[in-house]
Amino acid sequence: MVMPLPLAALLIAAAPLASAPPAQAQALSAPLAAGPSYADLADLVIAAPVIADATIRSATLIKGPEAANVTPGHARFYAEADVAALIRGLDGIAPRIGYVVDVPLDARAKPPKLKKQRVLLFARPVSGSPGQVQLVGASAQLAWSADSDARTRRIAGELAAAEAPPAITGVGNAFHVPGALPGEGETQIFLTTADNRPVSLSILRRPGEQPRWAVALSEIVDEAAAPPARDTLLWYRLACTLPAALPERSTASLEAADASVAREDYAVVIAALGACGRAS
Repeated sequence: MVMPLPLAALLIAAAPLASAPPAQAQALSAPLAAGPSYADLADLVIAAPVIADATIRSATLIKGPEAANVTPGHARFYAEADVAALIRGLDGIAPRIGYVVDVPLDARAKPPKLKKQRVLLFARPVSGSPGQVQLVGASAQLAWSADSDARTRRIAGELAAAEAPPAITGVGNAFHVPGALPGEGETQIFLTTADNRPVSLSILRRPGEQPRWAVALSEIVDEAAAPPARDTLLWYRLACTLPAALPERSTASLEAADASVAREDYAVVIAALGACGRAS
């Protein structure tokens, strides 16, 4: 197998995921771990313009200066893999691709055997080097499984849909309108998004009932809307982005009593969403 030249170009890792450590070796590290959480998998799918189901044809251990920054307990390889299916990639991909990957040493502190491993690769093309890709971040090479393959395809499909929810960038203003009865009222909390599309949370309180909440992806709030199901793109956008508590600036224009209720209602949403579930 001929190593691509210059290898240094492939060793320049892409920007790490938001949840990943910034070190270059961490960004390249890709243990063959199965069963990532929805959030970890969504992070990879969103970051990767190229996603491939492939089988490693060969793997050459990289030593010397080109492996000087490898994380302790890991080994660096240049791998070539045969692509069985392209899950995502508008411009297509070569039938055989090469890339650099760091993997954990085995139980005997030896480099693992990668040849013939079937993997899911989350990568981006290398400009000017057809057939070469760069992994997008930590764990961007996953051991293939039917479950991970199906979930990857589902997330990629959710992202490509015309009605895909936008990326949430923060929390805007909150408003609370008390009802006619004690304990009755409605809170609306506006969220900021990467593409300025409207997204808001609505929490409705009625005496003797549990608070009900929903999310609106338009200017119109649908009273029949339900909270997003866990492990969906909308749930991920909210659970993995929203702060744990309502920012003070969001209630700056409210009376103290209304601001207090708005904070309580926001907490209802956060509790219902549950933990994001990122492994890192």
